[in-house]
Amino acid sequence: MTPTGDVVAQLRAAGCVFAEDEARLLIAAAAETGADLSDLVAQRVSGTPLEYLLGWTEFHGIRVAVAPGVFVPRQRTAFLVDEAAELARAMPAHPVVVDICCGSGALGLALAHTLATEGRPIELAATDIEPAAVECARRNLTPIGAPVYAGDLFEPLPRELCGRINILLANTPYVPSEMIAKMPPEARDYEPRTALDGGPDGLDIFRRVVAAARTWLAPGGHLLVESTEAQARPSITVLAAHGFTGRVAESDELYSTVVIGTKPDA
Repeated sequence: MTPTGDVVAQLRAAGCVFAEDEARLLIAAAAETGADLSDLVAQRVSGTPLEYLLGWTEFHGIRVAVAPGVFVPRQRTAFLVDEAAELARAMPAHPVVVDICCGSGALGLALAHTLATEGRPIELAATDIEPAAVECARRNLTPIGAPVYAGDLFEPLPRELCGRINILLANTPYVPSEMIAKMPPEARDYEPRTALDGGPDGLDIFRRVVAAARTWLAPGGHLLVESTEAQARPSITVLAAHGFTGRVAESDELYSTVVIGTKPDA
């Protein structure tokens, strides 16, 4: 059996659905970094997420650095980036964008990249409470000149951003606490619980974000949050209670639901 075939066989035996693709990526990673291939394969077989072993993931057409202990961006979240890009295109030049609960910084990075290819630069900043996430996000965002602040939600942001944010990206944790145990092991056992657990109904962090967002958003600014279909209507109710106009955007292709709240112009 060839080395590639041996890796495929080990991964397939461990239940990896895309064993051929994963084998190719692990072999390439070992060649590029000098890591021991057998060690990478053993870690993958034991359940370590592939993205942690590679050190990156593909998201919205770009490569995003990830690291152990950092939330891995889901492909469905690309829809949130698309919705944010549409809103940004209707704004004046250089909109101010903030990505809170940023994890690896993937959302802000993808939005900045998308708009930069269209000649639409943005002013971007990000925050996260997890030290590993802040370090990882800085690896992704520092090269494009975007600061990443360590702290809880809006708390670490410079005060000069208050009332100036045009687009607020908030991929808040939204898994109900009792459902964490039912998540796939790659998420449940390896990603930080703070990036997953949204409280009893999954909306605890969302409520905190909405309560503070109106102060930080500019008039006419938008808050975009990933949600589930079941959480969408309660989320709209929360937005309305804080004076936002809310709507729900859905992608059947990506199985994605995004709740968007807009602050009144005046």
